[in-house]
Amino acid sequence: MIPHMTYPQYRAVRRLVHSCCNYQDGNCLLLDDGEECVCPQSISYSLICRWFRAAVLPLDESLCAALLHRENMKKCVVCGGWYIPKSNRAKYCPDCAEQERRRKTRDRVRRHRAGM
Repeated sequence: MIPHMTYPQYRAVRRLVHSCCNYQDGNCLLLDDGEECVCPQSISYSLICRWFRAAVLPLDESLCAALLHRENMKKCVVCGGWYIPKSNRAKYCPDCAEQERRRKTRDRVRRHRAGM
């Protein structure tokens, strides 16, 4: 099944297409057989380029999760972004998880020092 994108997802993919090593001046180097060919991923609302899906899309974890792993996704409690949880207890995306861990450690140390 080829995932279809919403307009905001399409715009994010269009920005990512420029990071592809096969993208040059709006054309796809992989499909170039002597005459230039427009990059299909830059004009489509679905993920049709296998190279883009495997190599470029993982650069944006939230977008990758939204397009490829829709049934496994969770919403972060802090930022509201979508992510793929590594366990069934995960509440935060990887970025927010580190911030929350630091915040909880800071609060725990403050409570401990205040009680002395």
